[in-house]
Amino acid sequence: MGALQKPLAVSMGEPAGIGPDLALLAWVNRKSLKLPPFYVRGDLALFRERARKLGLDPKIENTTPDESARLFAKALPLVQTGPALDDTPGEERPETASSVIASIEGCVADVHAGLATAVVTGPINKAALYNAGFTFPGHTEFLGALAKRYWPDAQARPVMMIAGPELMVVPVTIHIPLSQVPEAVTVDLIVETAEITIADLKKRFGYPNPRLAVCGLNPHAGENGSIGTEDRDVIEPAIERLRAAGHVVSGPHPADTLFHPAARTQYDCVLGMYHDQVLVPAKTIGFDDSVNVTLGLPFVRTSPDHGTAYGLAGKGAVRLDSFVASLRMANVLGNPDRY
Repeated sequence: MGALQKPLAVSMGEPAGIGPDLALLAWVNRKSLKLPPFYVRGDLALFRERARKLGLDPKIENTTPDESARLFAKALPLVQTGPALDDTPGEERPETASSVIASIEGCVADVHAGLATAVVTGPINKAALYNAGFTFPGHTEFLGALAKRYWPDAQARPVMMIAGPELMVVPVTIHIPLSQVPEAVTVDLIVETAEITIADLKKRFGYPNPRLAVCGLNPHAGENGSIGTEDRDVIEPAIERLRAAGHVVSGPHPADTLFHPAARTQYDCVLGMYHDQVLVPAKTIGFDDSVNVTLGLPFVRTSPDHGTAYGLAGKGAVRLDSFVASLRMANVLGNPDRY
């Protein structure tokens, strides 16, 4: 019998949200979905109570990361992280915040220790974490800090990608006010973000020569300076630098004509200037099956492309598509011998 496949590490996410539901329902349906082995860092008591609320009766076993792959066929492996928690679907509690943070940290530490191949994060509510010392705008920035902690010699610079079957997008700026975007978008930032994206498209996604389409910032990509000068003075020089380095890059493109089916055949990934410019079309085209992937890290991290969905927690009404896609993508990207 061959060696067991190394598991994925899953953080529980916000306990009052659907993170526990997703992990429980995915494990219950593991055979029909043909899922890779995974374990969850969370609280055993909460998961057992959430299973009861969902009308499920899975075996959930408290274990260690290195034993989880062996247990996966017969029980949902859970690595106890933090104290016992009350299960209050839809009602966040401040005392759970430290456990949410510890779950993410523990998953990253497990990958660093060679106990897991990749991290899959459950959805969090950042506002609920701030009182517990969480100072980051989002998961992406927090994971970048953890990368520097555990891989201090790595050149880690996190980049957010939303990847779906029909569209992959990367925003140059992420969680900043729209009013700050024009000043934040620089030639160096565009080039750095593009090069990280291209490197991971080659290394992790298997594109030998990826085609990157770059959005303009202004309507109609500025119309040669008549509707703002950023496209002409900042984005075009960045594209020229990227082309000079041998990359296949086009643009700046007007964003309003870049995402229809015919346009999507002309590139492999879109680089946008701000969050909603590219996440709106990505989520419109692939809301249920897109995955949040963090590029530019020394480890693989994926996440469902949706939030905590407090109103659905504990009710059995969640869709598994994005979480299942996150597990499958993490398994592929974290497996260097897949090609």
